[in-house]
Amino acid sequence: MKFLHTMVRVRDLKASLYFYCDLLGLVETRRSKSEAGRFTLIYLATAPGAPEIELTHNWDSTEDYGSARNFGHVAFAVDDIYAICGRLAAGGVVINRPPCDGHMAFIRSPDAISVELLQKGAPITPREPWLSMASTGAW
Repeated sequence: MKFLHTMVRVRDLKASLYFYCDLLGLVETRRSKSEAGRFTLIYLATAPGAPEIELTHNWDSTEDYGSARNFGHVAFAVDDIYAICGRLAAGGVVINRPPCDGHMAFIRSPDAISVELLQKGAPITPREPWLSMASTGAW
């Protein structure tokens, strides 16, 4: 397993980039925008290849993130998403967003922290029981 990134929702993108880049010294590693989803994702790291912070800026949001909604999730790349989800489910963990696409799943820690699991490389061919399993709860 490899730690990938932690996501933080930001209200003021300019102020956040000043804080993380200019003051803390992180560097932007990549950026993507979604016109349809109305958001920008900016990834920052201390060095190329290091774990990243994903700044998520939802363009039209007026939601008060408070101290809970601004932090999104931690993410890990895994060798076999089906194997790890099977092990987690057998251990009593609810798979909130099953890996129905062979690529991504979400679970929650005992303290309700969202954890994203991403298949290393190409997605695995979708298969049961994951393929038809519905998402549950929040992630």
